[in-house]
Amino acid sequence: MPKLALGPVLYYWPKEQLLDFYERIATSPVDIVYLGETICAKRRALNAEEWLALAERLSAAGKEVVLSTMALLEAESELKALRRLCENGRFTVEANDMGAVRLLSARGASFVSGTGINVYNDRTLRFLAGLGAKRWVMPVELSAETLAAMQAERPAEVETEVFVYGRLPLAYSARCFTARHHDLPKDDCRFRCLDYPEGLTVSTREGQAFLALNGIQTQSAQTCNLLLELEELRELKVDVLRVSPQAEGTEAVIEAFAACLRGDRDPLEAARALNATLLYGACDGYWQGQAGLRQVEEV
Repeated sequence: MPKLALGPVLYYWPKEQLLDFYERIATSPVDIVYLGETICAKRRALNAEEWLALAERLSAAGKEVVLSTMALLEAESELKALRRLCENGRFTVEANDMGAVRLLSARGASFVSGTGINVYNDRTLRFLAGLGAKRWVMPVELSAETLAAMQAERPAEVETEVFVYGRLPLAYSARCFTARHHDLPKDDCRFRCLDYPEGLTVSTREGQAFLALNGIQTQSAQTCNLLLELEELRELKVDVLRVSPQAEGTEAVIEAFAACLRGDRDPLEAARALNATLLYGACDGYWQGQAGLRQVEEV
């Protein structure tokens, strides 16, 4: 049976909210927890020591803890923080850029290839496996058909993780879109991301919710929900299913996936219940090989 993973919190939440959230996660049925700031170095709700202390508490609660790196590094201070993370010596690291891969490989440390690494074919996957990747997270824009082809050629020692729930991480930019929205320079953003615990939604001229701006990251406005695809994910021998944290309802999502994996709940009923809570609807288009914002599977 696939394991359940909770991805890193992608938004800027206050310290108290983060700690309360992870206190609840410690007793949830999730198997793997990814921790750390992956978007912006200015988000310092927790410092490095506090992240490590949190990692120890979650590990003591029986969770496999992985420390996630930032996807876009621009300053020497950020490189120093990356080196320290890669040298922690205690927890596996999720590498979200090739600089992190290089540092981890040089140390002979195994790592997780995260969503920030573009793995679009089996040759790239074998290359990363040779550098020490023990697990890879499939890019969210790939389809089930592409995954099937890659699984057929996947190195035996590498696990596959699929992003199954949450707003899809689509792109990164050196520009901070949230600061720009408020006519503020990136270096003096006044931490406006704190005002948007699930990102700033952008709509088309026709009024359709299209994207969500999360600092330097662009996400989908719709929420990816692959709960109906559990059987196919099993058939494809996917090892880990990733849920991305949201400001509200994450524990209910985890419980729904866990219950469906155990066979205690009908995936169709659970998917309908989750989708009913989504302000901008669900999507599964990328998984189906179509436009990402579409909901192809009828729920």
